Amino acid sequence: METPSSSTPVTLEDVARRAGVSPSTASRALNGSARKVRDEYQSRVHAAAAELGYTANTAAQAVARGRGDHLAMVVNGINDDYFSPVAAGVLKAAEADDRMVTMISSRNSAQQATRVVSTLRSQRPRAIILAGGRSVTSTVWEERLVEELAAFQSEGGRVVAISEEGMPFDTVSLDNVAAASELAAALVGLGYRRVTILGGPADARTAHDRVQGFVAGLAGHGIEVPPSGVIHCGFDRDGGYAAAGECLRRRMPAELVLAISDTVAVGAIARFREAGLSLPADMAVAGIDDVTVLRDVAPALTTVRLPWPEAGRAALDLALQPAGAEPRLVRLTGHAVLRESTPGIGGR
Repeated sequence: METPSSSTPVTLEDVARRAGVSPSTASRALNGSARKVRDEYQSRVHAAAAELGYTANTAAQAVARGRGDHLAMVVNGINDDYFSPVAAGVLKAAEADDRMVTMISSRNSAQQATRVVSTLRSQRPRAIILAGGRSVTSTVWEERLVEELAAFQSEGGRVVAISEEGMPFDTVSLDNVAAASELAAALVGLGYRRVTILGGPADARTAHDRVQGFVAGLAGHGIEVPPSGVIHCGFDRDGGYAAAGECLRRRMPAELVLAISDTVAVGAIARFREAGLSLPADMAVAGIDDVTVLRDVAPALTTVRLPWPEAGRAALDLALQPAGAEPRLVRLTGHAVLRESTPGIGGR
């Protein structure tokens, strides 16, 4: 039987010839089809493809199945301090399953995310995983985004949201309220009473939930935080730096600063040190997320470790399952990790 030369790309016709079947049968066996191929032919075609080193045409697979086998993930930004660990969790889970994920940035814009999803609808990926912070109050573009995602799912695609409770799709939720509440309660247990919260953007759902958790955890131990005790800022290092400067300008009598993210906490630490404060002797600081940058922070930062790998695995699992009659919710919680940045009132 004639064998293609090593310099000539192996074609579907070569595989069909080697397996002794028609090219259309070989195509259905390799690319998938609603028409079932007999097991005997399946085995022969796949054996021939392996022997010849044939690589299936993924575009043909998408046409045959009506949908591609790759997944798309839409995130606020590639370097987003909150969603980068989420994206890493999804990519790690996908790699373990030998699946390809295309990552696209929405540039922290619901309008851009809507355009991205509209484009993805024409490319027909198997699923879209949405990991981007929503506003506390829904905007027109957020409503349009939901409509675009719903249309994608009605066409046979799958949609999974991460940290987006309230959307009409399967969701993996990181319980930000519980995470912040647990951390606040643990630090009250170390003797802290005068607390300032660096609360992130006032209109961001994640920041709102974490502030709510901080306030609830403190209130559970009789500590009230007035509105003036919450300083809103950007959800990044520069936001924390600016908020700490505002805290100093107001001469707030805080002994503990609770930041809504580790990167906000890192910025606050830099500003406090610049002002001549000794940490944690003069000011204790804590964050949430347990991001990798903390390895270089001294003193070691108290935080909440969130289950990023589990969130990624759960999102991928949902994306690969058929849609249920009702949206499914997987809620994951973190746990407080107490470190040197909060030694307690008696431990300074």
